[in-house]
Amino acid sequence: MTVLATLRQQFNALNHAYLQVHKAKEDLFWDTYMAVSDDDAGFARAEGAFKDFISSPERLAQAKAAVAQLEALPAEAERDALLHGFKGWLALFESNIIESDAARQLMTELVELESELFAKRRAYKMHHLNEAGEREEATLSMLSTNLGTNRNEAARKSSLDAYLGLERWALDNGFLAIVNKRNALARSLGYADYFEYKVKKNEQMTPDQLFAILDDFEARTRDANQRALDELQAKHGADALLGHNLRFHMSGDVTRQMDPYLPFAKAVERWVLSFRRLGIQYRGATMQLDLVEREGKYQNGFCHGPIPAFFDGAQWVPGQINFTAEAKPDQVGSGARAINTLFHEGGHAAHFANVTQNSPCFSQEFAPTSMAYAETQSMFCDSLLEDADWLKRYARNSKGEVIPDELICARIEATQPFAAYAERSIAVVAYFERALYALPENELSAERVLQLARASEKRILGVDVSPRPLLAIPHLLNQESAAAYHGYLLANMAVYQTRAYFIGKFGYLTDNPAIGPLLAEHYWGPGNSINHNATLVRLTGEPFNARYLADSCNQSAAQAWTEAQKLIAESAARDYPAQYPDTLAAHIRLVHGAELIADNTAGDAAMFDRFESWVASHYPASVH
Repeated sequence: MTVLATLRQQFNALNHAYLQVHKAKEDLFWDTYMAVSDDDAGFARAEGAFKDFISSPERLAQAKAAVAQLEALPAEAERDALLHGFKGWLALFESNIIESDAARQLMTELVELESELFAKRRAYKMHHLNEAGEREEATLSMLSTNLGTNRNEAARKSSLDAYLGLERWALDNGFLAIVNKRNALARSLGYADYFEYKVKKNEQMTPDQLFAILDDFEARTRDANQRALDELQAKHGADALLGHNLRFHMSGDVTRQMDPYLPFAKAVERWVLSFRRLGIQYRGATMQLDLVEREGKYQNGFCHGPIPAFFDGAQWVPGQINFTAEAKPDQVGSGARAINTLFHEGGHAAHFANVTQNSPCFSQEFAPTSMAYAETQSMFCDSLLEDADWLKRYARNSKGEVIPDELICARIEATQPFAAYAERSIAVVAYFERALYALPENELSAERVLQLARASEKRILGVDVSPRPLLAIPHLLNQESAAAYHGYLLANMAVYQTRAYFIGKFGYLTDNPAIGPLLAEHYWGPGNSINHNATLVRLTGEPFNARYLADSCNQSAAQAWTEAQKLIAESAARDYPAQYPDTLAAHIRLVHGAELIADNTAGDAAMFDRFESWVASHYPASVH
């Protein structure tokens, strides 16, 4: 057997072994996070096996040897393809390698600690006062929506109190031990602390490089943030900046007025049609969507792919992708949150379904895939929902009436002043986590950590308590997303850069069929074979630039409304294509736990109808 044939055999074996261990872990991840199964021990074992695979010194050595052998061979098509694939594996193993036995033991202990906390968190119940003034059990999504829309101040305060109770619960139930163990792991690998470890692994940056970007953005948006808070206080009184009032005064009544135009039951249809008209295709992927809140279900949207898409030789392996939302269809604002999650997680799914490399290592959401790169794809898609022309084309009430211009204007007047605050709400997590992991071990107490959280919120947000208190953010508790939240802000900077490019090139985004193919070619196809900055250069012609987002945050409401009016007028005059793709090239299953609500086997229209009927029968109050 030739060297090339031997290496081809090794490469194929590596791809298929990874698929097996990855799918086993992801299937159990879905079942436990969706509360279909309580096999936490089985999931911990599968997670451990996956971690062992991607951090194996033997596989790292094998990949290194293969790369060296291939580089010594003359260039030709098969050799080049194998070299590309093995370099992908080398990057994955180097991103996750834990070479010492002591560090591997710490990782095992960390996985066990997080699994224990997750199991306890699933059993932890929160309560608040709802729209009717009744005390009810509440999820994170329900607390957030209640804070934004409930007219009763006492009810809003009950939601904030539930958030603050969750913070205290996490600190009393193992989070401090997890922080300690994460730092021990990072230091055993030669890093100053866990924050440095994650930033270097995930974004190929040092903390200093990251904070050069964040500090610059913070300085550029500081005045706009403070001006908005001052104006809110002047308008609504001294209590307007209290944690339980802030979000309501920012948007409460506008969210309520928009609710009839963004009903939950229509969210799936509007997502599918909008993505089809953007030219987005899923290349034969199977997608499973669990969209409605349920007891025990994980309280945050996510997208994971049990089968990463790739070319297995000449054969295309389509993705298998799961994503979730946490909607309560009969709660005001739930439809808007649900469609935001559909666009966001559907954007992730589009990305991972369109990675066209020769190994699954390029099409998975963990390191060396940059979180900022991954989130750019999802956040670009959900950014469209803010656009006035998208609202005019899709936001309709049950009578088919289009959302009025006055309401779009009112929404801009409510939200644009707080654009800086919204982005700083992402930045504050990074400032807090950097300080958290830098705390000396003897200072790692519940009181000290809470003090640090409130001080971070005061410095970056300008308020005493955030409406979404830092330690109630689920990302901080999970190893994959801890010390990585800044990825959302880096992503949004890239989103506004991408939007500016498309608007400069085409003049519009909504229902533009050129966008999906360009994203697939430049952003999605390469997967993690190139870095985030390189994808931006491929499409926009310029490297990563934070200025576009800062400029958008600093716009006045009047400027933003002028732009929106231009979009509305141009959209009304535009000749859109008569024909768009009639499918997303995906098999879509809408589930509620183990129950299949609807799928698109008989076409998308039949799936929309079945989904609407299910929502109407289970949540009659949600149908306006």
